[in-house]
Amino acid sequence: MSKVRVRFAPSPTGPLHIGGVRTALFNYLYAKQQGGTMILRIEDTDQGRFVPGAEDYIVEALKWVGIGFDEGTHVGGPYAPYRQSDRKAMYRQYADQLLTSGNAYYAFDTTEDLDAMREKLKAGGMAPQYDAVSRMSMKNSLTLSEDDVKQKLEAGEPYVIRIKLPRKEEVRFHDLIRGWVVVQTSAMDDKVLFKSDGMPTYHLANVVDDYTMKITHVIRGEEWLPSAPLHVMLYRYFGWEDVMPQFAHLPLILKPDGNGKLSKRDGDRLGFPVFPLQWQDPATGEISSGYRERGYEPEGVMNMLALLGWHTSDNREIFSEKELIELFSLEKISKNGAKFDPEKAKWFNHQQLMLKPNAEIAASIMPEAVSKGYNTTLDYLEKVVGLIKEKVTFKSEIIDKSAYFFEAPQQYDAQVSAKKWTAQAVQYLTAFAQALEQNKAANAVEIEALFKSTGESTGIGAGSAMQPLRLALSGEGGGPPIFEMLHLIGVEESIARINTAIQQIALTA
Repeated sequence: MSKVRVRFAPSPTGPLHIGGVRTALFNYLYAKQQGGTMILRIEDTDQGRFVPGAEDYIVEALKWVGIGFDEGTHVGGPYAPYRQSDRKAMYRQYADQLLTSGNAYYAFDTTEDLDAMREKLKAGGMAPQYDAVSRMSMKNSLTLSEDDVKQKLEAGEPYVIRIKLPRKEEVRFHDLIRGWVVVQTSAMDDKVLFKSDGMPTYHLANVVDDYTMKITHVIRGEEWLPSAPLHVMLYRYFGWEDVMPQFAHLPLILKPDGNGKLSKRDGDRLGFPVFPLQWQDPATGEISSGYRERGYEPEGVMNMLALLGWHTSDNREIFSEKELIELFSLEKISKNGAKFDPEKAKWFNHQQLMLKPNAEIAASIMPEAVSKGYNTTLDYLEKVVGLIKEKVTFKSEIIDKSAYFFEAPQQYDAQVSAKKWTAQAVQYLTAFAQALEQNKAANAVEIEALFKSTGESTGIGAGSAMQPLRLALSGEGGGPPIFEMLHLIGVEESIARINTAIQQIALTA
């Protein structure tokens, strides 16, 4: 078997949807798992839909998620160029080859001609398509004389080149996810392959590029499944069937309620991103949010996308990139659409955050700590991260949620103080502060032991003072393990905070 070569081939018509990122990811995982080659090819044959900045966005987005390429527009390679508009000159010869073999024809129909044909077919209860039957009543090289065709071409009359499909023939191919797919050519259009502006359509360019770049597997979204029979016919007409790539059409990513394909509007409506990076539409200025700017970890996004339609036998959910590569297989991809769950995306982010080294997180948020005026060190911030990250979803929340590690609280949770700040609690905390000052506990275990012994000496239950202690230290009613928190803040600073709270918080009745 040939060495695996796969490609991700987006069109630069706007921002890359997370469905596209998942397609790129599945190609990437399969290539790496098989020791193959991953290619980025930009399919920009539709110049009318080209959006400035979209190609750079695609490259940056995939790099952020962690998807690398062995060949492509931005890295080069032996089959360059990898942008279809740069390969424009080569496509005409393949269109001419199909014309010569009788498997394609010139069509000179105007927009009005096409509209009239479709309306007539609709009125007769037939499918409004340009096919083996309807083409015989249109202006093309199958119905016009050779001289008429020559004259029209020499006169520069607009034309397209269409594939000539047989009237009734079975097209069969095996999809690695869906099994055998069978379609009758009577249900297919004579699609346009080449336009008079010198540009091929997607169908011709896609097949020619996959062949010339020696692609072995075409792993793409389910929306391209209807095009696959046409592509199989092109491989047949060119005589390339023996090297035709294997197909694998991925299931759709569905809306959170499961009804229909996930769209940008769903994200806008429900408040979650559907793009990997923030995107500003160059035409309207409209800004769409991205996972990166929302604070998601790229490893979490990769993990989340991998499980949208793929699973392991043991139904694990948390994977490193290395583990995904080792375990990935096309056979484990579902035929059914995968519901997108924005809350699950947050869960994945939290799980990946928990796996990240505290030092790495601390280094990334240190600038924010400095900007807030906190006088801290990386070593101290690393310890704060270790205590706080379990309580947050995004690392961007850490500094805000850990302010009390850097400065004494300026105010206290009113609900907690109203319920828990009692005379007994104050008595307990006063005795505990004195015990701390006298004993100078060296670690969280010794601090906890000192706290419990204070309960024995005062005859007051330790439980009644636990939340008041947290309130005095942080101003809040919840947080990380309290004795580890006290140890990190420091015994002297903690004593000062306890004494300040005793002075400032009013006793409950």
